[in-house]
Amino acid sequence: MANKAVYQLSARQILVIAFLSALFAAGIAILINNYGGFLKNSGSPTASAEETPQLNLSNPAEISDEQNSIEVYKTLSPGVAFINTTSYTQDFWGDVEEGKGSGSGSVIDNQGHIVTNYHVIEGAQKITVSLGGEKVYPAKLVGGDPDTDLAVIKIDPPQTGLTIIQFGDSEKLVVGQKVLAIGNPFGLDRTLTTGIISGLQRPIRARNDRLIEGAIQTDASINPGNSGGPLLDKFGKMIGINSQILSPAGGSVGVGFAIPISIAKRVIPQLIQFGEVKRPKPGANLLSVEQLAEQGVRLPVESGLLVRNVLAGGSFERAGIKGLSRNGYGEIVLGDIVLSIDGEKMTDTDALDKFLDNKKIGDTVQVEVLRGNSKLTVPVKLLTSPQSTQTRPARRF
Repeated sequence: MANKAVYQLSARQILVIAFLSALFAAGIAILINNYGGFLKNSGSPTASAEETPQLNLSNPAEISDEQNSIEVYKTLSPGVAFINTTSYTQDFWGDVEEGKGSGSGSVIDNQGHIVTNYHVIEGAQKITVSLGGEKVYPAKLVGGDPDTDLAVIKIDPPQTGLTIIQFGDSEKLVVGQKVLAIGNPFGLDRTLTTGIISGLQRPIRARNDRLIEGAIQTDASINPGNSGGPLLDKFGKMIGINSQILSPAGGSVGVGFAIPISIAKRVIPQLIQFGEVKRPKPGANLLSVEQLAEQGVRLPVESGLLVRNVLAGGSFERAGIKGLSRNGYGEIVLGDIVLSIDGEKMTDTDALDKFLDNKKIGDTVQVEVLRGNSKLTVPVKLLTSPQSTQTRPARRF
């Protein structure tokens, strides 16, 4: 049996190593003392929220849950906006009718930008904001994205400055985690409710029927007027934007949904820069073959997206993809049916949305279509959607 070699240190070597280790540890302590504040402020990616309480809040681990809620509310409620909207419509007789609405929002920078839900400001001709007290600020719409139900408005910041709601991280959330919601339900200014994360990765629908994936479900009471307000973690960071409730009667039953801040982080910079989110879209009105079959419409295939019509200047139109048409006798002639894109089956418009979320404007994709009795693969360069009036029940992309 072979002997195992064991390297043994002499007493002198041990003393030398111990001395050098002490010097190294002392040096590290000095560096941390001198530069620790810089590392903390520079946003080191290895520092976690648990290790680095922010916003001058006490470490939640060192205080009671009640005190944590008090501190988060006291510190951040001045940054929660009470948004009021006014819209004007003309009736059949020419009389002007005034409509009013309200919602919530979060101040996100010193320039006065406020993030809220798109449905809070949709159609508004006048927007005002209150941040507590009697002062009311006129606001203007910077940009909106109906697909994610997010919008940004702006006020002129007061000389006294603004309380900013900082972004958190919605990618590391866990069910059972404490959350706090601040908003203006039923016009009750800056109301705090608390609860937990009840579920993650919930699919919800924007008002334009676009699927929003990954929503946060919470049992913190959310009611009409909470829309657009922040969902906060115990460190006071915004992890979501409260958006919807599930309620047969229209009130809170402990099932609310927030758009994760990870989506907002992608959308907000484009809203501020362009006023919209620039997404690649085919530029067509599309109908699900499966849904048409449920309505009794029989087509040559059982799954796919029927091209109802293409929009002038859109990606499909430029690639030569065809929609429905009429022959000389007035009969409807079937155009193309999209079967797959880059090999991914297009079973419904949700599948298309998910596919396009991972593409950029200018990308070229291979679209397999059924045209007549033949299958063709058509290269399509993805562009933004041209402006056009959407015809229901089709979805415009």
